[in-house]
Amino acid sequence: MVHQQETLINELIKLIEGGGAHATLKDALADLPKELRGVKPHNLPYSIWQLAEHVRIAQRDMLEFSKDGSHQSPKWPDDYWPKEAEPKDDAAWDKTIEQINTDRAEFIVLLKSADIYERIPHGDGQSILREALQAADHTSYHTSEIILLRRLLGAWKSK
Repeated sequence: MVHQQETLINELIKLIEGGGAHATLKDALADLPKELRGVKPHNLPYSIWQLAEHVRIAQRDMLEFSKDGSHQSPKWPDDYWPKEAEPKDDAAWDKTIEQINTDRAEFIVLLKSADIYERIPHGDGQSILREALQAADHTSYHTSEIILLRRLLGAWKSK
């Protein structure tokens, strides 16, 4: 049983980090020209900046919920999406990317240190396993949107 749980945790880590058959979030954001961060092509509702910041906010919420019974989630949907189409500066962009990476690494530490099946005491049935799957699914979904926006903007090279 221990081996099975280790195998599952290792597969969850791969899923959270992304890749495999698909591009990672890191790939999707790599070498994006600064001037395209805030563009909403073809009247689409979000820019790449808004999608990246949304991934950060949601992932952070799932991580904090998983760890802290006093955590208060942002108001849905208003506080999960930035109002501004683009980051105010390079530092804001860099901070978002850094926070996504830091929180992802912290989620992986949590996976390795907790009983992934145990119900989160302050939740209503959630487990670390569920939160990890949700975080991976959510990031994957928005990663594909970022790649689509990059294609529409002529800023994505097929690999």
